[in-house]
Amino acid sequence: MKKERASIDALQPDRYLLATSVGLTPARKKSLAATIGPALKDEKRIFGQSDLNGLLRSYPEIEKSHIKLWLSSTGVLDRVLHAAAHAFAAITRAEIEAKVKVYAQNPSFSQSAAKLEEQHVLIISGPPGVGKTTLAEMLAYAYLAEGWELIPIMSLTDGFAAINDTKKQVFIFDDFLGRIALDRHALSMKDSELARFLRRIKASPNARFILTTRAYIFEEARRVSEHLADQRLDVTKYVLDVGIYTRRIRARILYNHLSVAGTNSSHIRALIETGTIEKIVDHKNYNPRIIEWMTDKLHANGIDASEYPTEFLATLNNPSRLWDIAFRNHIDARSRHLLYTLFFCAEFGEDLAAVRVSFEALHAYLCKKYGQTRDPKDFEESVKILEGGFINIRGTKISYINPSFRDYMADYLRDGAMLRDFVTAAALFEWAQAIWRFATRGREVGTTNPQLANAFIPIAPMLIGRSVSGDQWFRNSGSGSERLHLVLQLWTHSQSDVFAEAAYAIAEDTAVSWKPWRDGTHLIELTANLREGGYYDNFPDRERLAHMLECHVVEMLRSGVDTDDLEQMSDAIEEAERLLSPDLISATQSAIQKEIELAGKRAAETDSESTLEERISSLSKLAPRASVPSGRLDQAIAAINDRIRAIEEEAEREDGPDFTPAKPEVDVFNDAQLRDLFASLLTD
Repeated sequence: MKKERASIDALQPDRYLLATSVGLTPARKKSLAATIGPALKDEKRIFGQSDLNGLLRSYPEIEKSHIKLWLSSTGVLDRVLHAAAHAFAAITRAEIEAKVKVYAQNPSFSQSAAKLEEQHVLIISGPPGVGKTTLAEMLAYAYLAEGWELIPIMSLTDGFAAINDTKKQVFIFDDFLGRIALDRHALSMKDSELARFLRRIKASPNARFILTTRAYIFEEARRVSEHLADQRLDVTKYVLDVGIYTRRIRARILYNHLSVAGTNSSHIRALIETGTIEKIVDHKNYNPRIIEWMTDKLHANGIDASEYPTEFLATLNNPSRLWDIAFRNHIDARSRHLLYTLFFCAEFGEDLAAVRVSFEALHAYLCKKYGQTRDPKDFEESVKILEGGFINIRGTKISYINPSFRDYMADYLRDGAMLRDFVTAAALFEWAQAIWRFATRGREVGTTNPQLANAFIPIAPMLIGRSVSGDQWFRNSGSGSERLHLVLQLWTHSQSDVFAEAAYAIAEDTAVSWKPWRDGTHLIELTANLREGGYYDNFPDRERLAHMLECHVVEMLRSGVDTDDLEQMSDAIEEAERLLSPDLISATQSAIQKEIELAGKRAAETDSESTLEERISSLSKLAPRASVPSGRLDQAIAAINDRIRAIEEEAEREDGPDFTPAKPEVDVFNDAQLRDLFASLLTD
């Protein structure tokens, strides 16, 4: 302030105020007042740390408008830390604080928050690395600050199990359609379930649901799925694009990452002195994920400061450089084998024990084929080498450290010869299934891949669930319908009797547990497809297999089916009725009649108002299909309505947080301001 005094006197301001984050005692304020001079009319116009915090308490709407002020407060951090498991593992205060520190508030927060509060459901879509997950997390943390419960989910089954209308809950489902592209069969197994869960959330006053996905994946899903394309579903979508980041916001994102990551001052100085800062901020490929990678201390320290600006721009020019050099040149063969293995494991993290099984099989095969050395400790050593750079380990779960690396691997692994090697070494059903899905994804209908399909012949016993080598093998992995679907697909591509025999073996296996929610609809569709012919015209004795599958569906219906599953199965039967037997139609009608008879009892056991409302809709739809008299249906609906009224008397409607949008700033941010911003990093 002594240096500033000359400027103050020259300006001769009518009013002068000083605000600082430094804590100030009355004595320090008095000393500062003397230093500032006559321009300061009153010591009360000096605001220290405690004064600023006091003002924020007096004007909470200001704090609300700037989320970083309150998300980083101790109280909120404590609530976030203890409210939920994030990314499916416990998080630390340091992780939350780091996320908040690098977040640069922008219009996307208030815009998406308003949509979420209005519709209760929000799908955040956009290109890779633009910040979809970060925005979803900031929205979720905002609700946590208001006392809501955060429930991150990996599957819709998790969501259905956790939802409770009496609690304020915010669900977050990151990358819910997958990180690479859509598999039509996989989508068909979950799109109706997703539609039901979306309707469930929208009907609840105390639930919010945030989903993220890549834009092109979501649009493909809308094209493929009649459920997601249904206009009545009215899915609220917020498209996050780099275009929303103004020059000032881009600069702040870069500044925050350089500051929080602790990037060496020599590297920062090189960016500033070479004029590279401006080129990065204005680059056409500017992407927060690239910024995060290139400012990470571990990565940046591997580059000489003099080369850092060139490498930074080269990565922006060619984003695949993020991983290509490191993958090809910086790790050994055993580590690459582990990264191959992980690509065909669960995207959100796989148990270490399961990864080890697949790795050991693949690693042994590739080492033998290519004459590479192998050691019993290769798995442990590879994990140590890759952790922090390529993979994350949380508890017993292992996954890729960054979605962009999965993108890179997707391009790298599009090699038919490699995939055939992988199939030969498959040790788990899900792993083999993932290879097939990846290889056939995006292929035009009717095109075949006989070479890859034939590579599955040696592991056909494993697809059935029988031991190949006398080791483990997995009768419990993969549902019956999943295994049937895979072997029938392999048959259509290869016409091999091995896969036809495998299909019969699965259908005849008494140890297979057929579940309505998992297998019912798909067995009906497979039965209809077999009878209709088409791809299955030449399938050996296809009517016998169709009859066997139909018998499994009849048994499910007679054993009892939940209302939601019954509705889905009935829809599939309605669509394919001409291809199904009278026994199956009769069993469906009996199941519907029984469901309506038990409506009152089931309602008494249900605490969710929206679930009951959906049940009324389902029963009203199903009753005519089973020729249920209108009087019996009315009685069932009346019993459900009585239960709804009882719940309404107990429920209290509570609003979500008040998202007050920040006042938009005039975005004038020239080169001089840009340089001044980053120069402070060197000064600090």
